[in-house]
Amino acid sequence: MGRIRILSDQVANQIAAGEVVDRPASVVKELLENALDAGANRIRVEVEAGGRKLIRIADDGSGMNRDDALLAFERHATSKLRSANDLLAIATLGFRGEALPSIASVARVTLETAPDDGTEGTRLEIAGGKLLHVDDAAQPRGTTISVADLFFNTPARRKFLRAESTELAHVTALVTHYALVHPEKHFELVSASHTLVAAPPVSRTAERIYQIFGKDTLEQLLPVAAETRLDRAGLPEPPPWKRDPDDPPKPPGSIRLSGFYSKPELQKLNRNSIYIFVNKRLIRDRLLLHAITEAYRNVIPPTSFPVVLLFLETPPEEVDVNVHPAKTEVRFRQGSLIHDFVRDSLRTALMKARPAAQFLAALNSNPLASPSLMPPGISPLPGRSGNGSRLEPSRDPYPVGSDSEPIIPGDRERLVLTARQPPPTPIRLPFDAGAFRPGSFAGAGGLTQKAAALLQGELLKPAHPCDSSSEESVTYPALAAAQVEAEQAAQTLNHLGALKPLGQLRESFILATGEDGLWIIDQHVAHERVLFEEILRERNVEQVQRQRLLMPLLVELKPWQMVVFAQIAGELERNGFEVEPFGPQTLAVKAAPVGLEGAELERTLTEIVEQAGKDSEGSENEGLRDLGRRVAASIACHSAIKVNTPLDPARMEWLLLELAKTEHPTSCPHGRPIALLYSWKEIQRAFHRI
Repeated sequence: MGRIRILSDQVANQIAAGEVVDRPASVVKELLENALDAGANRIRVEVEAGGRKLIRIADDGSGMNRDDALLAFERHATSKLRSANDLLAIATLGFRGEALPSIASVARVTLETAPDDGTEGTRLEIAGGKLLHVDDAAQPRGTTISVADLFFNTPARRKFLRAESTELAHVTALVTHYALVHPEKHFELVSASHTLVAAPPVSRTAERIYQIFGKDTLEQLLPVAAETRLDRAGLPEPPPWKRDPDDPPKPPGSIRLSGFYSKPELQKLNRNSIYIFVNKRLIRDRLLLHAITEAYRNVIPPTSFPVVLLFLETPPEEVDVNVHPAKTEVRFRQGSLIHDFVRDSLRTALMKARPAAQFLAALNSNPLASPSLMPPGISPLPGRSGNGSRLEPSRDPYPVGSDSEPIIPGDRERLVLTARQPPPTPIRLPFDAGAFRPGSFAGAGGLTQKAAALLQGELLKPAHPCDSSSEESVTYPALAAAQVEAEQAAQTLNHLGALKPLGQLRESFILATGEDGLWIIDQHVAHERVLFEEILRERNVEQVQRQRLLMPLLVELKPWQMVVFAQIAGELERNGFEVEPFGPQTLAVKAAPVGLEGAELERTLTEIVEQAGKDSEGSENEGLRDLGRRVAASIACHSAIKVNTPLDPARMEWLLLELAKTEHPTSCPHGRPIALLYSWKEIQRAFHRI
């Protein structure tokens, strides 16, 4: 008798369940995506014991008739694919046909559904992959699926589940993020009679962010929007025998990017606050993660990460979502183009916004306590909660990094569930919304046209269709989102050149005043940013200023550092150094960039060689570009004005004017903030004036 045999359907389904379903949040993800594909506008999720005991999802989608309800639990049964060609342009969230049979094989499932044609509904029960009952039922339009006793027949999988609070945190995060990408739909999450997420439909993502996370989080985020055309010239054409002569050639498609990114002052210790949606699908992708990291290079420290919520829309044929059983990873047809588009769009938005770091916010913006896109009622603070209960450590359910990526101690975000405040209710404005005009707010430059449009009615519209009875009625999230965007428009670094220096604080920080408040500028990092961008410009046109030394400076290196020097000698030459070996472990420096001399020159050269040795891995082109910026950053740091250096008023004015001319005066090349704003509003609040 042969040793190879065909597995039974039940065993095959349980193996598939191991790929698709690994925790309650995975079940919620699959069922939630099915509801969205069915066109549901209202989705309610109920969980008990973190989803281990019960998961129930009800929607008002298109529903199914009796035959479709039975076929839905067969392997590879789907309504979203017809032929292999459909795999080339998948426009739905679910398409494999593995989710329902996999879930039914490891749980007790009850399905109640009714189609939208008014026919009778259907109710069926399945336990462990076996059909128990099929009955007709009076059911409103839509589908309700209950998944009870998850992994009841696979105890080995059940024992790997975490604590109820941890599993509930994963479910809450998942529902929250899909509510963000679908602001026009109603989402509700209930656990043990407590409403964790209550998100009625709104018209804009900014309103949804305020609705779920509150004003403090929205204040730390800035919007981004960009679009570009796809280049189809390099794509392979199908052979003539597969080409339809009546089918006209496809015009070049486009990719659109929208979402929110954090100000440089908001930094995290890991990537768990970076969320990426491709065609409204929550994914993790190293390519896009690298693009985001590159956008923040020389803006935040290399060991820190921003808070980013990005929505990328591409033609379905440009992205392959069929590369992972759980559909959390994708592959782009033109990966390098999309990488550069995301990187350049984010960096351009950062350079254009030039957000000012708030003085009080900077005091509390340590990476362990800073706000992030966490679910409502979940705090990333380490230690213990306010009531003394021990917190449960947990990571994001769908991290964008690799599963094998190590987590260092202190890099974990600890979560605690707290009671959630009731959702905001509509209020009547005590003033005329049309009274807002550009420039009516205090601050430098008044309001931008975008912020003025928001306040004049673009966001001042009811969030619910039933709230449109009065023109003056408006939801509080809409008004708050407009006010936050108006304040962000006023608090920028665009008016650094108009500041009036008052003096120095301990001969290290410049105190200056402007229309928007009191400014504190770090003179060293400000000059470092000025020199950094100046060096990059000169290097691009090969006009780096250098000075020859009267006597060559001898620098001793270690043997491995001499090997690194041989690799980066050309880059050092392009940045103003003239260095040559002078013995087996000695370098002779004959010329150096202007501003470096003596001990600073030796420290700069040693620092560049050590950094190049640490970062020698990676692609050659990427390494050369990064090396050029690191060399420029080291030269600027050691050439800049030092702390404890007195400056006269003329020198301070010159530094502020030069800083205003830079592309990104927010932070130095190493990520430290340059200027802090103690706004007029904060000053008034501190003196109890408002």
